[in-house]
Order: sequence, then structure tokens, then C-alpha cells
Amino acid sequence: MNGNVHHFPRFSTSNILFFFTIFLLILNISTPKEISLSVDHGDDFLHHRQLLSYNGDSLAIDPSLNFENPRLKNAYIALQAWKESILSDPQNTTSNWVGPDVCNYTGVFCWTAPDDPCERTVAGIDINHADMAGHLPHELGLLYDLALFHINSNRFCGTIPQTFVNMKLLHELDLSNNRFAGKFPEVILELPSLKYFDIRFNEIEGELPKGLFKRDLDAIFINNNRFSSALPDNIGDSPVSVIVMANNEFDGCVPASLGKMGETLNELILTNNGFLSCFPNEIGNLKNLTVLDVSYNQIMGPLPDSIGDMESLEIINVAHNMMSGSIPSGICQLPNLVNFAYDDNYFTDEAPECFKLPKFDEGMNCFRGRPKQRSPLQCQRFLSRKVNCSSFNCGNSLPPVPFLPPPVYSPPPPEAPAISPPLSPPPPHFSSPPPPSVPVAPPPPSPLTPNNPNPALPPIISSPPPPPQCPCQKPPPPPPLPSDPPSIS
Repeated sequence: MNGNVHHFPRFSTSNILFFFTIFLLILNISTPKEISLSVDHGDDFLHHRQLLSYNGDSLAIDPSLNFENPRLKNAYIALQAWKESILSDPQNTTSNWVGPDVCNYTGVFCWTAPDDPCERTVAGIDINHADMAGHLPHELGLLYDLALFHINSNRFCGTIPQTFVNMKLLHELDLSNNRFAGKFPEVILELPSLKYFDIRFNEIEGELPKGLFKRDLDAIFINNNRFSSALPDNIGDSPVSVIVMANNEFDGCVPASLGKMGETLNELILTNNGFLSCFPNEIGNLKNLTVLDVSYNQIMGPLPDSIGDMESLEIINVAHNMMSGSIPSGICQLPNLVNFAYDDNYFTDEAPECFKLPKFDEGMNCFRGRPKQRSPLQCQRFLSRKVNCSSFNCGNSLPPVPFLPPPVYSPPPPEAPAISPPLSPPPPHFSSPPPPSVPVAPPPPSPLTPNNPNPALPPIISSPPPPPQCPCQKPPPPPPLPSDPPSIS
């Protein structure tokens, strides 16, 4: 046959043996390394699973590790699980989170246990400004003795684990300037020792629970989130000295119950929300208030005369609302008032005393003969429709839709109002936490004053003294008994 025939090369027996020998040689060189890598990876995986197994009360850990006490063993499991959940650590904060000596981990502080002065325990974690990304694992609930947890200015996301309920000694919780989301973490309300918590600059949304205002807290910092709906009517039951709720999506009424906080409240900052009501007269009961900022809302009606009785006020900002009427002369005569902004409203009259203030802003109102005011037509259209404050039904649970004047253009709010305290997130770095056995309430953030333009920040906690000498050491052995007389043989 003359068809195309494909001839395969013919190899002699010696050639076949030669190539087979080369194949075995290559296999002998490459295979052990590849197989060993695979086996090592499997061993590491099994070792890791044995090392960090936490499911309820079931704990398993590498028996080759020696721990000072069971508390530190639990802390090791919690911190190793957290390290595994961190996706980015640009400053290598957790690079030394290796081995059983958790008290030497960066950002981890130990102290004597609250119920046993002979044992050390993890009492505080402070990794502020580390720029780490990840989430909080549920194993952190093993840190039963934690008194301080500061992780502000990072990129943690997700929600707060329900296992935080185990932290019965937690005194300070700072989660600010992260990317936490979801509803308000109500597990916070189950922490009996909590005095200070800060969740500002996150993405938490929804309603505020009434339980928040039943807790004995020092301050409430929830600004720059996505909270919405009306404020709970029991807000006045809170003993806090500072309330900062700026830059959210709250609506409804400015609660009259705020007037119940006259003995405690120093700063009230509600700027840049959607409050739609008149100013409650009860606001005048806040005799110790130094900063009042409700700018960039939709507050209507007159300024209450009762504000003229708030002699501690230093800063008032009601700018960029829809208020009208006269500026009460008593307000501009307050002895400590140095800054009063009431621009971008529809006020029609102001007392001469207001011109004597160190700083005041009256622009874009309806004052005759004053510069930079609204046009007469714009004022006439708005003021021709009277505001009925009772129509807001602020005492009812369901706020009605009031009869409003036609919308009037107002320029968008700037990034930061002129006299509002700047709401910068990062509190200062803390060198060491307080001992968990004797929690001392941190002082409330200092109020904003003209000489202190910085925002109120969490208190700085100084380094604690060295722990006392452990009194539980074994007593010295008793003196030896007199030796028996030698036996007579």
C-alpha cells in the first residue's frame, strides 16, 4: 500500500532503559520535596485546628504550650483567633503575637486577677491607630476579665460579637472610627461595669434602643453613623454629661425630656440631622449646659425665652434651620456667651445686646436694615404661614406630618459647621488600662470652650503602679524537730 503511513521511531532496549533511568532520577529529586510540602501543609492545618478549637465550652489547645494559668490560656486562644481574622496589619502590630506569653503581646496589658491576686490576667487591649482590617471573632468572649478595649482608628468591619456579654468587668469600650455596620450592638447594654463607650464614625444604622438611656454612662458618642428615626422619649433619664449625635439621620422632635438632665448635661450636639419640630421650652432647664448645637436641622418656631436662663452657655448654634420670631434679649446677655450663630433662619428682630457679643452670625435672616439678609419676598412667603408648634404632637409616639410652608432654598451644609465642635474620631493613645478589680469611672470629656476648641475626647489613663507582692506564697517550712538520741546497741 502506498498510503501515508506514520512511522513511530524505534528505540533499542538500551535507549528505553536510559530514558527510564532518567525519569526515575527526576522523580527521585522532585517528588520528595513536593510531597513533603503537601504533608507539612496538612500537618500545619491539623495542628492549627487542634490549637484553636472553641465551640461553647469546648476548648482544645496544643498540649506542648505551657501557660501561667487558665485565664492566660483562654486569652491565648482569643488573641490567636483574632490574629487569624485580621486581613491587613500594615504596622505589624500583631507580629509578636506568638507563643503563650500573651502579656508581652503588643497592645495587650495584664494585671492581677480581680478574684485572685496571685494570678495575672489580660485586663486591657489598646491597638488604637493601627490601621488593621478584619473583624472581631466570637472567641474574644473568652477575655472574661477585660476592663478596657480600645480599637479606634482601624478598619474593622462586621458586628460586635454577642460573646462580649461575658466581659462583666468591661469599663471602657472604644470602637470609634472603624467600619462596623448593622443595628445598634445591644450586647453593649448587657455589660454591667461599662461607663464609657464610643461608636462614632462607623456605619451603624437603625433606631437607638431605649435601654441606652437607662445605663449609668459618662458620655454618649454616636455621631457620624447612619442612625435614623426619632429619639427615644426617655433620653432625659440618662445621667451622661455629653451627648453627641451629629451627622446621622434622626428625625421627629427634639425631645422635651432633655430638660430632665439639668444637673448633669454639659454638651448637647445634634447638628446635621433631620429634626422637625419646635424647640421645647424645657431646654431652659439645662442650667449646666455649655455647648448647644442644633444647626442644620428643620427646627421651626421661636427661640424659647427660657434659654436666657442658661447662664453656663458659652456657645449656641441654631444656624441653618427654619426658626422665626425675635431673638430674646436675655440670650445675648448671658454672662458666659461668646459665640452665637443664628444665621440662615427667618428671624425678624434681634436685641442690640447681640451686637456686643465677641462673635455672632446673623446673616440670611429677615432683619431690616442689616447686611446679607434674605429678600423681602422670600421672607414674606415664609412668614405668611404661621407655625403651629402643637401640630407636631411631640408628646405622641407617632409624629404627624405638620402643615409646612413652601420649601425655600438653602445652601447645602458645609463639611463642618462654623462653631460646631470638630468631631475628630481618634482619642489619644492609652499607655495602660486600669486594674479590672477596681474600675474607676473616667472623668467626662472636657467641655468645648473658646480657649479649648478641640472636641471632647476620652480621658487619658495613666500607667498603673506595679502589682503588689503576691501574698499567697507558701509559708516557710517549720523548724526541724530535735533529733532522737542515738540508739544504744
